[in-house]
Amino acid sequence: MTRSILFLTGTRADFGKLEPLASAARDAGFGVTFFVTGMHMLDRYGLTKLEVHRMAGVQVHEFLNQRPGEAQDIVLAKTVIGFSDYVTEHRPDLIVVHGDRVEAMAGALVGATNYVRSAHVEGGEVSGTIDEVFRHCNTKLAHVHFVSSDTAARRVMALGEPEESVHVIGSPELDFHSGPSGVTLAEVKARYGIGFDDYGIAVFHPVTSEAARMGAQARALYGALAASGRNFVLIAPNNDPGSEAIFEVIEGLPKDRFRLIPSMRFAHFSELMRNAACMVGNSSAGVREAPFLGVPSLDVGTRQTNRAEAPSVVACKATDSAAIARFLDAHWGRRHPAHHGFGAGAAAERFVAVLSQPEFWERGLQKAFRDPV
Repeated sequence: MTRSILFLTGTRADFGKLEPLASAARDAGFGVTFFVTGMHMLDRYGLTKLEVHRMAGVQVHEFLNQRPGEAQDIVLAKTVIGFSDYVTEHRPDLIVVHGDRVEAMAGALVGATNYVRSAHVEGGEVSGTIDEVFRHCNTKLAHVHFVSSDTAARRVMALGEPEESVHVIGSPELDFHSGPSGVTLAEVKARYGIGFDDYGIAVFHPVTSEAARMGAQARALYGALAASGRNFVLIAPNNDPGSEAIFEVIEGLPKDRFRLIPSMRFAHFSELMRNAACMVGNSSAGVREAPFLGVPSLDVGTRQTNRAEAPSVVACKATDSAAIARFLDAHWGRRHPAHHGFGAGAAAERFVAVLSQPEFWERGLQKAFRDPV
């Protein structure tokens, strides 16, 4: 019997982490389906559902779970209803969700309440926003955990999860970056209209608990980048509350030095990062992929607080323009040794090795709190 695995993806970012796992599962003989929703379905963010459809040998089901500007609780409710209908009809053997967004929480909740085995990828991590609350909720709802580090594994077990359900595989997106990207920088620049030879990458997402202050934070950050006189490729913020204020600031930046891109294909983004002078903002890519590639990064604001401790990462407040300027002066173009705090790019191999064990499928679905020793 071919076991079926249902991956839930709501953003370009979580698809980048789930795609290596799904590809490896498909190649190992599992039936793979993606339930595609969230930002993937919205034109403003690059209509990245098309990226999922490019995967060969997998099924794709689309579900529109939101209108622009809807509150997160409404998005959560809609996703629960749509995902529940799909799971009830198709009854997968395993649901796989990632991280800390409401779409993932909807998937974990549907799995738990319908007694369908679910796996949570990259639980046990900390950050400075409500994302951490969502992430820990997903941990408690899921039956099995694929985490990025030994530290994350300890946190998952501190939440009462049994050690035998926790598997350290590393961060899956590093699988993309561990080898050649498959494209040249010239091809990347041509595809996305990037006219800079020397550039940094800036990604600044809204922090939902600070939505009212995101405009001021964005003005300080992008004002400091503009004052530096340097060139930047900007990746559009996600669609959380506060994004409109960030977009308003971006729209006022000089077009000759700031190139805004809604979304990029993963191989192209990997090549762009490898050749960047630095990365600035509050994306997880700045504290995970950038250190892995040896690119200096400035972690701005609270979104990734305490997420990583790589020596190539510098942190400052979003409104500290002087600190941003100092970072650019001191770290622009400086290379660092690769940091392996989140693995070395073999997550997919380890993921499939766990799924290939008969005991993985034999463990019961009734959860019980395991007191940490």
